[in-house]
Amino acid sequence: MGEDDGLAWRERQRRAVRAHAEADGRRRAAEQAGAAQIVAWFVAEATRRRLPTTRLHARSYDGRGRYRTRLTGWYVDRARTRAVDTAGRWYLLTVPASLRALVLGADPPPSPAPLIVGEGGRDGESIPLRDLLARLLDEGAGPG
Repeated sequence: MGEDDGLAWRERQRRAVRAHAEADGRRRAAEQAGAAQIVAWFVAEATRRRLPTTRLHARSYDGRGRYRTRLTGWYVDRARTRAVDTAGRWYLLTVPASLRALVLGADPPPSPAPLIVGEGGRDGESIPLRDLLARLLDEGAGPG
């Protein structure tokens, strides 16, 4: 194999890796857009049904600390680590332990909602996002 053959092979590999990454990015963007539509549907339906909202709290990663947030919405799991706020944003309500958060409250950032909640988790329990949120609507309140 000559030097030119090696360069051509490396260039083909680079292009293949780039194409794969771009396709993966498009797939993730489509999934996130679909999940965002489901969350927006849930918020509209929960509002229409006048489901009660609650002030959301965050927990520290180690589970020992509990912090106030400025968020209002609905918890979507029994552990109260996932929630949707009234503006239709998805939150993972776990934050680093912090004295500042204990005093001033935590400010967790919104994150993209998954189409399958709990996928890849250690307990093996996963559920499609639409099914989870429809169940919450049917129950008339959040879990727990």
